[in-house]
Amino acid sequence: MPASEPAISLAAERERLALAVQEAGALALTFFRKEFKRWTKGEGDSPVTEADIAANELLHARLSGPGYGWLSEESENDPARLTAPRVWVVDPIDGTRGYIAGREDWAVSVAMVEDGRPVLAALFAPATSELFLATAGGGATRNGAPMQVSAGNNLVEARAAGPMRRLDALAKRIPSIQKMPRVHSLALRIARVATGELDATLVGPSSHDWDLAAADLLVHEAGGIVTALDGRPLIYNRPDPVHSVLAATGRERHAMLIELMRADASELG
Repeated sequence: MPASEPAISLAAERERLALAVQEAGALALTFFRKEFKRWTKGEGDSPVTEADIAANELLHARLSGPGYGWLSEESENDPARLTAPRVWVVDPIDGTRGYIAGREDWAVSVAMVEDGRPVLAALFAPATSELFLATAGGGATRNGAPMQVSAGNNLVEARAAGPMRRLDALAKRIPSIQKMPRVHSLALRIARVATGELDATLVGPSSHDWDLAAADLLVHEAGGIVTALDGRPLIYNRPDPVHSVLAATGRERHAMLIELMRADASELG
């Protein structure tokens, strides 16, 4: 960070962020399971609702300011973020398809990124009243209770979530793998590794910074790791915020999971 940039208090920003995501989540709940406007965007027909836009606008009003860049799924890309000392990476409703279907597996996901890595994260699942928070070097919590990834250095009977074809490929090599039900919110799916409810989460190609940054820090601070198949930590706030195939798991079983996923990569893409 440039020497001219003032230092910030992560503790103070953590409180500000926690309030903002809860306020955005409460706003999204006012639309939930009711009639609301919806449409699609982009080549992949990604759904968006008026709740996504309203939550995004609220978060922008609460968090943006001098010295902060902004990267959100529901905002036009601003190249100024690339030179900002710190950047808010935002998905106002992660798991919009689940939200539209009236399911509970959606969340407000926000991270503060510095030098390509998240240093502050909040993930709020309003329908289940779960608030996940993490600070770099300060641990991760769910509703105030510390989180820890599950113990173990192998994948025997591991609980895994992700795209079914990747789970099926993994199960051919480790037949005892438990394929867990789909969660619409990718951020929540990864966060379940931080809580220990999942032992591994597999992620297909084409996820974005806003899907990942907050959950990445949650897992890291809970003793796990999220990487691409090269084993390296993810870098955020690049010109193109799209990522390749990823894996989230505890550090002790990470090498085994990555090795198995690499073996399947040529077949699955």
